[in-house]
Amino acid sequence: MERMISTEREVTIDAKINISSCPVSPSVQSKVKVLLLNITGLFCVGLAILGAILPVLPTTVFLIMAAACFAKSSPRMQQKLLANKTFGPMIHDWQKYRSIPKKAKRIALFMMILSVCWSAFMLQSMLLTALVVALIIGPFIFVARLPESR
Repeated sequence: MERMISTEREVTIDAKINISSCPVSPSVQSKVKVLLLNITGLFCVGLAILGAILPVLPTTVFLIMAAACFAKSSPRMQQKLLANKTFGPMIHDWQKYRSIPKKAKRIALFMMILSVCWSAFMLQSMLLTALVVALIIGPFIFVARLPESR
């Protein structure tokens, strides 16, 4: 029994030594974090642009994710995103009021219903259709309960 206790103490001491002797300095760690957040933000903006063109991808969700990434990494990019005439108001409404435009909400709910109907038609299997319905219920309820900004 004593051996196990001393082993746990040794592991704890070793863990503290390993953490404090990390080979990467905190300034480098923060630079890597900022770089990853910038890359993720740019990727989300790209997906949002595709979502504006393709009806399958959402736009607002990716813009909100991009704004969150830029808020932690690049205030300049966040300001550019908020200053955009098309997407800026949506992001602003989400950040300030946690709401989405009525039109965006209607389109999102309609596309979810359309996707389930299309999936049911293409799958032609009651079990797979039930699985699709089960997977879409959570996001559908989430979007339906969001407050509307306009």
